[in-house]
Amino acid sequence: MRRTSQPARWLLATVVLIVAVALVWILFTAADAALAFWQRTEALPAVLRWGLIAGIAAVGLGGAWLALRIALPGKLRAPKAAPLDRDALERRSDAIGPAAGRARAELEELDRRRAAGELYVALFGEISTGKSSLIRALLPGTAAQVGVAGGTTRAVAHYRGEFERRPLVLADVPGSNESGGQALSREARAEAGRAHALVFVADGEPTRSQDAELRAISAFGKPLALALNKIDRYSQDELDELLAALRARYGQAGATVLPVRAGGTTQVRVRGGDGDEGILARTMHTEVTPLREWLSRLARGGAAELEPARESAVLAAVEGELAHAERALAGQRSEQAVRRYTRRAILGALAAIAPGTDLVIQGALAAALTRELAAIHGLKVRDVDIDAFLARAGGTVRTTTSVTLAIAGNALKAFPGLGTLGGGLVHAVAYGLIFDSLGRALASTFAETGALDREATLEAFRDRMAGPADERLREIARLAWDAWRKRSQAPDNEPAAR
Repeated sequence: MRRTSQPARWLLATVVLIVAVALVWILFTAADAALAFWQRTEALPAVLRWGLIAGIAAVGLGGAWLALRIALPGKLRAPKAAPLDRDALERRSDAIGPAAGRARAELEELDRRRAAGELYVALFGEISTGKSSLIRALLPGTAAQVGVAGGTTRAVAHYRGEFERRPLVLADVPGSNESGGQALSREARAEAGRAHALVFVADGEPTRSQDAELRAISAFGKPLALALNKIDRYSQDELDELLAALRARYGQAGATVLPVRAGGTTQVRVRGGDGDEGILARTMHTEVTPLREWLSRLARGGAAELEPARESAVLAAVEGELAHAERALAGQRSEQAVRRYTRRAILGALAAIAPGTDLVIQGALAAALTRELAAIHGLKVRDVDIDAFLARAGGTVRTTTSVTLAIAGNALKAFPGLGTLGGGLVHAVAYGLIFDSLGRALASTFAETGALDREATLEAFRDRMAGPADERLREIARLAWDAWRKRSQAPDNEPAAR
């Protein structure tokens, strides 16, 4: 190992000595200042002296705490969402128009249920877990549909009765595995928002799909019960163990686990004395006391106490419906704008004296398309950003000129007699393809990112230019052919226009 030279060692020793002397001087000065301060405060009254010391200590500790907060920031908290304003939702609904029909229907149902003063409880669960039988046990005399085949419920059905001398409505919600799939799942979630309380029915330890559905409805923040049905299948020890496991598993989700036996009928195979076998329908014993007591507590409080949570859930669902309708409306308006500008690009290409071999995006038309699509999606885009984006897009067009022209020529060959009409019509189709691809790329990125994401839009633009959909390409070619035909016939039909 190479040893440090002697001059360097002397220099290092000198630096260490200077630092040591400076530290000693600082400590001496601080000690002298502290002693001088203490001597001066001794002359003060005791109350003033100790008050001054306490103030200095508080300032020091406060400064140290603030410094630690700055140096070691705590866990970031998500900003709280602003409460939904019904008036604002209604204004959005009016602006959307007929497309907001589902949202307006939810608001009307919200008002109707509030005026009726009925307590709504929605029952969820997979098929054949006994929801309909449970409703019949809770509200005798109702005509709930019960069947042996799985999935007898196809839509939300309401059953009215009285509970604790108050009106009660039980909603039989389609099971998560019933026919209809996503449509029924959407309706089930909507009913969860409309109800005051929720009951999830299971006939054993919940499966993965049941667990997901149970946790999804627990997110509504409403009174929730997990009704464990068909408890007669377990011994007492097995039932106690299962109930303890379920309470530990779903207690944090706010679910109250209740053992029940919904009753109903079951088919039993019997053999007679002569050896003949037959099927006998046997009525099962009903035991729903825990669930009755849970519902009784809710009913005694009345629907008014549970109304705020229900209203919040419904307004959240309405906001989701409006957002969906706004996206659909923006998509329709974007489609119309893209078609309109594509036609203008085709007409502009046909009107050009010499289109040339280099396809360059028509700047003013492309900028206008970009601004209109941004306005449709409620975005403000600066002109400088539009110019920079179109400059990049123009470079993409120049590098794919031959490919674009080839695609346009092949599109025209799909129409008998058009493949030999010359370059003007080919260039018109090419310009139409450019604007169609540009508009659709902009519309999709505006909808997905809420901004002019230059790189994502350019990537989508290149993909659409390289592989346009056959149906859309044929439509562009048809637009070009119609425009070319009208233009070629204009001198004959309007001689005065020459």
